[in-house]
Amino acid sequence: MTRKTRPVSWIKAALKEFETFPEGARSICLAALTIAAEGGKADVAKPMHGLGSGVFEIALPFRGDAFRVVYAVQFAEEIWGVHVFQKKSKQGIKTPQREIELVKDRLRRLKEMLR
Repeated sequence: MTRKTRPVSWIKAALKEFETFPEGARSICLAALTIAAEGGKADVAKPMHGLGSGVFEIALPFRGDAFRVVYAVQFAEEIWGVHVFQKKSKQGIKTPQREIELVKDRLRRLKEMLR
């Protein structure tokens, strides 16, 4: 039995930001999203707490920078790239609050859009 690979869709602003990532970082993130689309979870992905189930963050250290891709698996038949950013702060691994607020806002709008 083959599993259906789900399509990966993007919120436009997230895709635009994603396209600014270095090539190598993008291909690692795309590989992780492909694993998600096939129903798995890549080693670089972890659940994002406090945002409901099915929201994950790809946390990628790449050449001294930290890249993040937040994606949601709980919408329809698609994986959604919700938010993408380069983490600048050096204060631990915590995702900055304003990034979390942006993710919450985009998830809310996505839910409404897909209704």
